[in-house]
Amino acid sequence: MTDQYSDPVNLVKEGDLVQLHGTTHKNHLLIMKAGEVFMTHRGVIRHDDIIGQPWGVRLESHSGHPFFVLQPGITDLVQAIKRTTQIMYPKDIGYIVLKLGVGPGKRVLECGGGSGGLTTVLAYLVGDTGKVYSYERNPEVQNLARKNLRLFGLDQHVEFKPGDAAQGFDERYLDAIFLDLPNPYDYLEQVGASLKGGGQFATLLPTINQVELTLRALSHSNFAFIDVCEILLRHYKPDWGRLRPVDRMVAHTGYLIFARSIQAELEDLGDEAGENETDD
Repeated sequence: MTDQYSDPVNLVKEGDLVQLHGTTHKNHLLIMKAGEVFMTHRGVIRHDDIIGQPWGVRLESHSGHPFFVLQPGITDLVQAIKRTTQIMYPKDIGYIVLKLGVGPGKRVLECGGGSGGLTTVLAYLVGDTGKVYSYERNPEVQNLARKNLRLFGLDQHVEFKPGDAAQGFDERYLDAIFLDLPNPYDYLEQVGASLKGGGQFATLLPTINQVELTLRALSHSNFAFIDVCEILLRHYKPDWGRLRPVDRMVAHTGYLIFARSIQAELEDLGDEAGENETDD
């Protein structure tokens, strides 16, 4: 019978991506390389002291500061990426990928990829049998996204493409498209041309004015079953004796809009087109 200290599956290996998580301070992502040393203002840790240890073990730097050796989750990867642009919050990303039905084997396109926050999650979910097409017109930003995905070992799932939504997209019969652009209403024709029938469209916008323009454009395009929402997330202090909300809250980050590509004209669908099924 094996335990966590003898089971090789549960041991850190060279080449693994490791999260060093401090008890009260910043965490760090490292790729394990024999002989290398990680230096921080809270002390020095040798990679050789981590390789071969069980996941979850508590180690100390040379100055006595504790770190836990963890396997990073997908939210850890999103929050840790290097960025030159504002990335999307995990609270929004999680709902987006569920609504878009992103999973193994899916073909998904994003335009306005930025530093690669959403790209990371999309690539993780589509797996080896799917594909993510990431369009970005700024080559410096796209190169950073490519480096971020390479660090996480997810870049092979993504085809990075320079381009602007106004010129349209090369791909056809896609399962889903997400536009991270300030004016998605200008590119619905291009989106419709690349989506398969019934394919999913989504966008995130910070202001009501942009939402209104997008809804108007959707109502005059081959899209239906439109949904608009926002995600509010409130954390609580994890103290069982004094449970209460934390002092600060990540509230409004953007309005999410979802729609389905259809082949019929909206008039053919009657009054149900664009209605939210949860309405009474």
